[in-house]
Amino acid sequence: MLVHRGIKHIGSRVSCRYASTNTGKSSNSGKDEMIRFRSHVLPSDRANLARYGGRQTVTALPGDGIGPEMIDHVNRIFSFAQVPVDFETIQVSSDNPREEDLENAIVSIKRNGVALKVVIFILYGLEHESAAGVVESLKIVTREKMERISRYAFDYAMKYDRKKVTAVHKANIQKLGDGLFLKIASDIAKNEYPEIKFSAMIVDNASMQLVSRPQQFSGGIMLMPNLYGNIISNIACGLVGGPGLVSGMNFGNKYAVFETATRNTGTTLAGKDIANPTAFIRASCDMLRYLNFNEYADLISDALFETLTIQRIHTQDIGGTAKASELVNSLLENIEKSCVNTKYRFRS
Repeated sequence: MLVHRGIKHIGSRVSCRYASTNTGKSSNSGKDEMIRFRSHVLPSDRANLARYGGRQTVTALPGDGIGPEMIDHVNRIFSFAQVPVDFETIQVSSDNPREEDLENAIVSIKRNGVALKVVIFILYGLEHESAAGVVESLKIVTREKMERISRYAFDYAMKYDRKKVTAVHKANIQKLGDGLFLKIASDIAKNEYPEIKFSAMIVDNASMQLVSRPQQFSGGIMLMPNLYGNIISNIACGLVGGPGLVSGMNFGNKYAVFETATRNTGTTLAGKDIANPTAFIRASCDMLRYLNFNEYADLISDALFETLTIQRIHTQDIGGTAKASELVNSLLENIEKSCVNTKYRFRS
């Protein structure tokens, strides 16, 4: 379903072209599991990306809470694996929100085309208080945007062999807004993607079904407006182990922002070296696939799979005792093991 023991010191750095999926588990089933663990991201054909093998500059937004720690983990991994990405770090925080900082972040993203973002707890919505104690919140939808997200879902399904798309809506109540969304998704399914199975489900029922019978959504895509997506994605994260495991992606016509799937600042975990970095590492792999750096994404993702699934190095949130830094150390060790293989170039 898509809604997408450490070591004390590692002194070496790795430069390799990674193609193998074998990082320690010899069975075919192990290789299959490792490949399934990899994310699937449609590469960019519009973003302002580096050309001719150059380095890519990416906007980094550490945000609040555990954000700076997460950026540090990814920086360490990218540096070790010699990923050709440079981060332009822009500080935006809810502790001291400034319009200038937000503007700098927007300008940076427009310049670089891609951002890696941790949660910034600043909320903006189309709402206002029309009178004391009376608040109006607006939900604005357009045919253009609904068509774009619907086609993206079906394109993704076609490319990655997803068998069905389920539109989640509230058209029984919001007959115009969600009614338009449902009609557009249904028409696109019928007229443009007849080979993909299409169904619709009211968001209330979808939430219950996801908890009671999640297997019915296996191998498919859930398509929905943003508000329902925030809720459904958190339920899905809970089903697979919690907010520390799943990445999230945001795509525009020209720009893309990669982050964790749940918008949780983890303020109570900050500075303790216990916040699970898995979701943010996976977000960085998603970003690399978007940038067409698939070999680096595979290298990091497979090393993470080895750490979590084979070596079973887990942080406290998923029943383990490892520190976040220990998990990252193990990941780096697995990267080194992969590249020491005679097929690859290794530089100390």
